Amino acid sequence: MKKIIAFICAAAFFAMACEKEEPIPTPDDSTNPSDTTQVDPSSEVFILNAVTDFDGNSYDAVRIGNQVWMASNLRTTHFPNGDAIPGFTTTSNTDPYYVAGLTDVVAHGLLYNWPAVMHGASSSDANPSGVQGVCPDGWHVPSYAEWMQLNEYCGSQSAWVCGGESVEHIAKSLASDTLWRATNKICAIGNDLTANNASGFSAMPSGYFTGSGIYGYLDLTTFWSATAENETSSLDICLLSDRSYMYIDDSSDKYIGYSVRCVQD
Repeated sequence: MKKIIAFICAAAFFAMACEKEEPIPTPDDSTNPSDTTQVDPSSEVFILNAVTDFDGNSYDAVRIGNQVWMASNLRTTHFPNGDAIPGFTTTSNTDPYYVAGLTDVVAHGLLYNWPAVMHGASSSDANPSGVQGVCPDGWHVPSYAEWMQLNEYCGSQSAWVCGGESVEHIAKSLASDTLWRATNKICAIGNDLTANNASGFSAMPSGYFTGSGIYGYLDLTTFWSATAENETSSLDICLLSDRSYMYIDDSSDKYIGYSVRCVQD
């Protein structure tokens, strides 16, 4: 199986730096994650009011291949059993928290650390992950394998691949067509926003929370996976305004606040 070569997304005060080594490779047929998500093949691509969380927030969903994803970031302040998620008080790799990172919570959702996302569940790289975590009933936190499945499916759609050559150039198909910082780099998310969001995933450049503030707003978005790297770090998925690929970070501290997208069981 191909080795995944990671990059590190790091913050500096009032600045964002994301040092790339390699994008996520597209798996060979022999390494494709198992596709066991059960969906109704007669359902539409865009599903309005597909799920409601404990707080009463309603989310639309989008079918991408054989997966159904929330079409916006999670913004609940409660676990699905009704227990309140603590607001931010301290950076911790074990204590859960959420933070309202940006003014428009409906558009950007909330940011959660990994303990809040997992809600006591163990790490999983299964497909599906089997980790409900912070997600509403009937939905779950995607594993790294499920993110890879999304990456591969987008690369299989020629109309979603920028430039029509490298199947890795799929970041624009996942990114929203608003707010991303402009860049003149061909096939980057920030180049011609009108060409973004072919998949309907609508990833917003919501940035991330380090405990001292929000960084990367307009420049990047980062999503948690249910797959840990070790006791203090976990795998996350990163999209950047000046890049054309989806990246994985295998050294992301669990105390950092990232966005969450849930997948239908």
